[in-house]
Formats: sequence, C-alpha cells, structure tokens
Amino acid sequence: MVLIRIIKSWEIPEHQTTPETAFLSRRRFLKTAIAAGIGATVLPIAGCNGETNSDSLSELIQNTTPLANIPRNPNFIEGDRPITDQTFASRYNNFYEFGGTKSIWKSAQSLPTENWKVEVSGLVKNPRIYDIDEIQTQFPLEERIYRFRCVEAWAMVVPWIGFPMKRMIEAVEPTSAAKFVRFTSFYDPEITPGPGFHLGSLPWPYTESLRIEEMANELAFFATGIYGRTLPKQHGAPLRMVIPWKYGFKGAKSIVKIEFLAEQPATYWNTLVPSEYDLEANVNPNKPHPRWSQATERIVGTGPALSWKRQPTLPYNGYGEWVANLYSI
Repeated sequence: MVLIRIIKSWEIPEHQTTPETAFLSRRRFLKTAIAAGIGATVLPIAGCNGETNSDSLSELIQNTTPLANIPRNPNFIEGDRPITDQTFASRYNNFYEFGGTKSIWKSAQSLPTENWKVEVSGLVKNPRIYDIDEIQTQFPLEERIYRFRCVEAWAMVVPWIGFPMKRMIEAVEPTSAAKFVRFTSFYDPEITPGPGFHLGSLPWPYTESLRIEEMANELAFFATGIYGRTLPKQHGAPLRMVIPWKYGFKGAKSIVKIEFLAEQPATYWNTLVPSEYDLEANVNPNKPHPRWSQATERIVGTGPALSWKRQPTLPYNGYGEWVANLYSI
C-alpha cells in the first residue's frame, strides 16, 4: 500500500526553502535611536542591505557544534519559498543587547554560554533549574523549517532545530492560576551594553511574554540549533523562542528564565515604544506599523543591496490554519 500525504496550504517544499547562506546576514542595516526616556520613539532603518563581505562561513558559525541525526518534522517544511542562505542569515541579525545595527554577530561572540542554566518557576507544580544539556536530552529535538518575519518588513525561511514549547509545559505542569508566561534573556551590562546611541534608561533585561494558550500551540518552538548545528551566539544561543506567526521581536534570545504567571507581564519593546510594538504582535498585512506598511515584505538575500524581492505579507505569516483560533479577530 502506498501512502500519499496531502500538502497543507502553509507548507513549503524543501527544494524552495531559503538557501543556508542567506539567513546569516539579515540585520546589517538596523539603526535604532531612542529619544529620551521610556515611551520614546525608536527609529530603526527599514532598509536592509543584501551585500555580504569577506567573512567566512566558518567565522559566522564559530562556537557551534554539528547536530547529527536530527529528524526533520514533515509537517513543518515550507513549500513556496527557498531556505535563506546561511551566510546572509548568520550575518544579518537583530540582537539589541549587543547593539542597534544588523552587524552585531562579532560583538555577540562575547556571550558566555558555558554552564548555561534556565530557571523555570512561578505557578508550576514542578519548578526546576535546567542545564542546557538536560534540556537537549529531556526534550527530543527535531528540525522545523519556518518562515521568519521581522516587524521591519523583511523575511527569511529558517531551518530551526529544537522542540515544541508544549513539551516544557507538560514537564513543569502549570497550575490553573497560570495564564501568562514571561521569558527573560541574559543580561550583564559589562557584556551586553545595548545600542551605541540612546538617551535615558532602557528596560533591561529583555523580556517577552505569551499567553499560556499561545505557548501551548503546536507551532511555538524553543530553538537550540539552526542549519544542522547548535545555535550561533548571534542567533540567541543556547536557547531562544521561535514564534513563527508573530513578528521576530517576540522571540526572546539567550533565555535564562521562564516564569508562569497569573497576570500579563511587561515586555521590553512594548514598554519602550507601545505605539510601535504591541503585546500580541501577530503578523498582519492590514495593520501598518506607524512608520511603514506591513502589506508587503522583502525576502532577504534574493537580489542586490536594497532591492530584495518583495511579496505580499500573509496573515499570521501564513500560519492562520494553526493559530487563528487563538484570537477573536
């Protein structure tokens, strides 16, 4: 008997996934300035430069380890876009703790990832502190190819390695009082100085939040690897959030704490500029950013500098089949 799997509407064929070298260079032109105080206007440059430089791929993925025999989940392979080339994806990165430009990958190498611990606490029956190696053995790893959409209106397709967030929910057993989850990133002012230009205080450490129903959705993912290797530091090693139906800033990097809470916590960008970074942050072509349209997006690495291929933005980044039921509209 021959079994035939029907491709879902959101799936993208593997042969069209973004080349590995395009993913690594995605954030060269983010220039962010913050006017005085909390609630000031942030000014990222929406333009993105697709040019590469002479830095070798081996430099870009330094401090990583190959991950062998990781199965690819056939339910999560993108079909209408190629995988972003790794050289672009590893060189074009937003990681605000290390600066306000896209070219932070070298600075991010100072991130200390040895003996990494992740505290899971709050309204749970089984609070604990995980070693990163425990996380990668307790929760079976798989590869998923997801679309990635930045609030700045550029996009990639990325082959993440990790595990569904719902597996951690099952392990720690939240109580019925837990309604929200806060994710806190590593912060040390001596190591993570933030952007080079700002006025006033910034709400460090970087935090993000999901409703517990969002975290339990099948798409919500903790990444520990990318392109067949452990995460490079510029991608948020050793553990980061991947929420493919939301804008990229919702994906906290280098997570050190996960807390289950009764009330919605504050988050970094929503605290800093609530008019531009809402708490929900679902990809929505019909809801423009205050300073640019979200109706279209540019695909990283698909043309010369500042002329990457433009295409329509999909509601929920193309994942409405999986997540639209979580929202009233």
